[in-house]
Amino acid sequence: MASDNYIKIFQGSFIESNRLVVELKNINISPIIKNEMESARLAGFGSANLNSICLYVFKDEVRKTNDLLIKLRIQLIS
Repeated sequence: MASDNYIKIFQGSFIESNRLVVELKNINISPIIKNEMESARLAGFGSANLNSICLYVFKDEVRKTNDLLIKLRIQLIS
């Protein structure tokens, strides 16, 4: 993933991130989901970090995403 094309908008739990993914898809934004816990499980390692899911969006979608985050009272990570 080229980091210069994407902005990290969220890091949190599985439940919180799934809700945000649904809300983003409702406004036609498809986020990139990076799940460290699932990646560790698939590789055969354990992970105790419960807030290991990160969501990224394209830079040109940040304004629309930020409007949604404000509505949901979630602070943008940048």
